[in-house]
Amino acid sequence: MRTLLVENTDKQELKIFADNKESYFSKDLLNVTSNNTVIGHVIVLRNITPFHELSEAKTNFIATISHELKTPISSIKLSAQLLGGGKVGVLTADQKELLDSIRDDSDRLLKITGELLNMTQLETGKIQLKLLPTDAKQIIDQAFQAVQLQANQRNISLILDMDSSIPAIQADPEKSTWVLINFLTNAIKFSSERNHIEVEVHRKNDSVSFTVRDHGQGIDERYLPKIFDRYFKVPGKHEHNGSGLGLAISKEFIEAQEGKIWVDSEVGTGSTFGFSLKISDNHRNTATLN
Repeated sequence: MRTLLVENTDKQELKIFADNKESYFSKDLLNVTSNNTVIGHVIVLRNITPFHELSEAKTNFIATISHELKTPISSIKLSAQLLGGGKVGVLTADQKELLDSIRDDSDRLLKITGELLNMTQLETGKIQLKLLPTDAKQIIDQAFQAVQLQANQRNISLILDMDSSIPAIQADPEKSTWVLINFLTNAIKFSSERNHIEVEVHRKNDSVSFTVRDHGQGIDERYLPKIFDRYFKVPGKHEHNGSGLGLAISKEFIEAQEGKIWVDSEVGTGSTFGFSLKISDNHRNTATLN
């Protein structure tokens, strides 16, 4: 009789509490077959506790460092604002240029540390959503306000196309706005100067979709499956900017709200990033379809 072990692709992680300690195991389910008939199963457990401990140590380290860095970086940014206000004297053209560089770098560092803190909260499960009926226009207005200066500096216009009657969505306003700001910031970064970015908000069945389309260089299709992976950066001139966490955090935020997130892109024509969130239960029947 010939037997064959066939690995089942269904895998999951097990947590076992024994001897006052949590241990973690990966489970592989193997089918035992004979003449193409399953006659039994073999379960293989692999102890992955050391990897969990290393991952937890890494997460705690990143959270601590990110938290400690936010205070001095904020102090640097405040000092730069005071210098730029002229209260300590008139700056020369060269000094203003250096000051602008300090501001840009401090903003970038604050963004990175904020993303790292968000990611560590997601990994530890400590992040909490505040889901409530939310006006989609509120999300749009706050996001536009946050990126308007950055867009103006590059002479990029933001064009909004929004249905006239959008029902309230069930969302965490702060985190949903964070995602839209991330989309807009990326669109501005990858757009050429004197260009425009199109933002669309439409109802689709029982959800509302938000899309951000730029007319930049686009993304090669081979990179699209990885675009929402942690620390992934599309190779190119912007590869060394940012932490590679923004889109990964966006995906976590949207999916935690039972929403969907996606990207469409083609090299040479630009990219479209979008997400959708469910309409609030109190507004599903009263909203007008467009």
